[in-house]
Amino acid sequence: MSVSRKLFIAMAAFIVGMGLVFAFVTQIVLRDALEVLVAAPRKENIDELSRLFADHYEKSGGSWEDLHSLEIEKRLHAESGQRASIVLQAPNRQILLAAGEADQPTVLRFGIRNLVRLKGDTIGFLYYHDPAIDYMSRLRIGILDSTKFLLILGTLFLVALSLLVAYGLAKWLTAPLRRLIPAIDRLGKGELGIQVPVTTGDEYGKVANAFNDMSNQLKKAEEIRKNLVADVAHELRTPLTIIRGKLDFLQQSGRPIPPENLLSLQDELIRLTRLVEDLHQLTLAEAKQLPLERKPTHIPDLLRRILDRIGPEAANKGIHLSLEDFSGEGTLSVDPNRITQVFLNLLVNALRYTPSGGSIRVQIDREEGPAPGQDMLRVSVADTGTGIEPEHLPRLFDRFYRSDQARTRSRGGSGLGLAIAKEFVTAHGGTIDVESEPGRGTTFIVRLPCSK
Repeated sequence: MSVSRKLFIAMAAFIVGMGLVFAFVTQIVLRDALEVLVAAPRKENIDELSRLFADHYEKSGGSWEDLHSLEIEKRLHAESGQRASIVLQAPNRQILLAAGEADQPTVLRFGIRNLVRLKGDTIGFLYYHDPAIDYMSRLRIGILDSTKFLLILGTLFLVALSLLVAYGLAKWLTAPLRRLIPAIDRLGKGELGIQVPVTTGDEYGKVANAFNDMSNQLKKAEEIRKNLVADVAHELRTPLTIIRGKLDFLQQSGRPIPPENLLSLQDELIRLTRLVEDLHQLTLAEAKQLPLERKPTHIPDLLRRILDRIGPEAANKGIHLSLEDFSGEGTLSVDPNRITQVFLNLLVNALRYTPSGGSIRVQIDREEGPAPGQDMLRVSVADTGTGIEPEHLPRLFDRFYRSDQARTRSRGGSGLGLAIAKEFVTAHGGTIDVESEPGRGTTFIVRLPCSK
């Protein structure tokens, strides 16, 4: 059963139930009010007659015998100038006494009914009738019948109208779901990236937005998967081809192999090993399973050691290295090995793409974090290198991504360094961003949360 049908049935049941309850309660309240209105003028007379019959029943030892001794006819004429009539019934509906000019059916139908009680028990029913009560009773019955007819007619009309509105409302409320279902079916059949229109800002709109985001993420993940398979195959093909070619050549030559001829094979094996290890670390980081050995680490000292490490190569290229520390106390609880790998990758890249005579500047600052009371340590690595084209910046941290101008295989690197750096920084609760202009250099900005 569809959601719209379930919603319509639920609303229909509620509407019909409320309509019946309204009609029933209205009829009961109106009937009781009219009965009180009709009985009010004769209440004292009726109560007096009821007490008279109750006293007689008690004096007779619980019997209705000799009721004629009460001379009810004289009492009726004496107490009321109108032509009053009464009928007294036993609890089993047996007529015990009838007095007055009106016939019994008229008194029973149009008279006022009152209980005759003795010590809390009902011992009979008294019906009192006179011309005025007859008129009021007939008017009461007419009003009740007319009201009943109007209530039935009005309730049916309102229920029918409400059901029509409920049907349209159910269709309208479930329309976004009906539009979403075909898109879900198409997504399930592999049509990734499909989008549905977002026409409202309510929960349905949020569901549509979530579906669109999920569809885009699935499409992106599928593209990444395909690219990853192709990139890994491409990265592995080159060293394997080199190793196979050299081995075939050495085997066909039939001569003893000098040790120096194996050095190139060893370089390719090292490259393969490094590629596999980088992929392993990246996979662990993306799966949130990367082991971190956190310890208090003074970030400025760590950066100085890295600069000392690349200092000789920078001196050979004529590149000036500098470190500016404005952090005050730059000690963080981090995994020093992982963070060293992050900044070493950034500095090696900066050194690789900075021409001779350029400079690389590392600056350490503190800034407010996104959470109240949580400062961030900001480390920027700025070079005066070739820069990166704007269209390449959004994908710079993707696996194996290279641009023709900024990341080429001929200039080294597997295309995994920045992806690994981003995952390592994210694992520490930080962020990494890049700013660049072609011909004016590149700046990588790493933000790490300070210890509370």
